[in-house]
Amino acid sequence: MHWIVASLISAFFLGLYDLTKKHALRDNAVVPVLFFATVCGAVIWIGLLLLGQTNPGWLPAAFKPEPLTLAQHGLIFLKSMIVASSWAFTYFGIKHLPLSLAAPIRATGPIWTLFGALLLLGERPSGLEITGIMITLGSFFGLSVAGRAEGVHFLRNKWVGYMIAGTLCGAVSGLYDKFLLGRAGFSAAAVQSWFTLYLPIVLLPLAVGWWRRWWPRQEFHWRWSIPLIALTLLIADFVYFDALRNPAALVSLVSSLRRGSTLVAFAGSIWLFHETHGLRKLPAVLGIVAGIILTVVG
Repeated sequence: MHWIVASLISAFFLGLYDLTKKHALRDNAVVPVLFFATVCGAVIWIGLLLLGQTNPGWLPAAFKPEPLTLAQHGLIFLKSMIVASSWAFTYFGIKHLPLSLAAPIRATGPIWTLFGALLLLGERPSGLEITGIMITLGSFFGLSVAGRAEGVHFLRNKWVGYMIAGTLCGAVSGLYDKFLLGRAGFSAAAVQSWFTLYLPIVLLPLAVGWWRRWWPRQEFHWRWSIPLIALTLLIADFVYFDALRNPAALVSLVSSLRRGSTLVAFAGSIWLFHETHGLRKLPAVLGIVAGIILTVVG
């Protein structure tokens, strides 16, 4: 498969990932949806790892993690804690906000990762990156103005705060990925498989608290979109790694094309969930995507 096609397919499934989350969370309890989605992801990875043990030739290289030491497992467990925090915040945000607002907010993650790289890793932005940051921030303001038509005031709405907190945690995860995959020398398969397996363990206390009614909570309804959350993310990541394995692939362009997931989620939210004011939000959404692409390419 050509790496550009693979990148676009990955973007499509990332958009579906957001749509399946929104479907699973509508009028549903957040904590069990989050917990069971991570359990489904862990079950998929257990199946893949067992397949790799019994039939090594059937498993693609992207899904073959190397053996790890106890200390290395500890580093990945920390990754799971960061991801669990990010997902918990964003799941609550996606449940209570229109996806046509939540998905673009989540898409600003690379901007915050870049800020972290500037502050913590001493990186210096190029002219394109600075331009991309300014366009993204300006479009983010435009999105906040469009959101007021739906009664969502960015400075006063706590669910917007949840989405921003989840996005910032995701940016921390991105910086930590740079450490794990770069300085620490982990393979992508090791990080992806083990942090997915550890996620249900990290979230188990929260799930027990929900089940024991330690706080007022909504009832849970099983939906088949819950396992689809795990499946769509797995497919998106697998096709993404397949694109990166191509020697001709340009990493910056692959990452930029993946930002198209925001447009998939935006269009799906209007078509499937009948969210309103789509045309009013569209310029801001396109601006965010353009800004992120400039930042990544720069």
